[in-house]
Amino acid sequence: MIEIGHAAQDHFRRLVAQQGIPGLGVRMRVLDAGTPRADVKLEFCEPGDLSGDEWAIDCEGFTLYVEAASAPFLDGAEVDYRSHATGGALTIRAPRIKGRAPGADAPLVERVRHVLEHEISPQLAQHGGRCTLVAVESDGTVVLRFGGGCHGCGMVEVTVRDGIERTLKARIPEVTGIRDVTDHESGEDPYVRRA
Repeated sequence: MIEIGHAAQDHFRRLVAQQGIPGLGVRMRVLDAGTPRADVKLEFCEPGDLSGDEWAIDCEGFTLYVEAASAPFLDGAEVDYRSHATGGALTIRAPRIKGRAPGADAPLVERVRHVLEHEISPQLAQHGGRCTLVAVESDGTVVLRFGGGCHGCGMVEVTVRDGIERTLKARIPEVTGIRDVTDHESGEDPYVRRA
């Protein structure tokens, strides 16, 4: 269940009261749930805005509605509000928002996909790059295709060998290697141009 601190409830109550709309509540949902991009969205909602399958958390002076599809990702979440000299900040701690790592008994492809999405892709994105999982072969070889700044990048071999392969092998012992199937000669905007 979601825990809403007293300061957060006071904050929401003030905001709802300022709107002056009878029955106004606050809706909470997760955008891109289960992915590294996951984020919580809070918005005012009138009774007519609700779909009817939301979880309703009754608080003094307002109701917090949690979108049904978001509920599993918000289970155990903590919402709080902290005042400071220049105002205040609402904080939401939701440990399940980005999903759970697959267990050791999960299929190899699921475990590889999880590490790629949660650890490797955010690092590649810092340089405008991305990688897509093409396949995981029966011998444990992970087949990847690169795009964005990684497509045609002069450092992609180093990234694969010293970054991606090392990380995957450390997290998933069944991974034996990486094979890049990208046509790097056709890259249009590499992060580092080839010599």
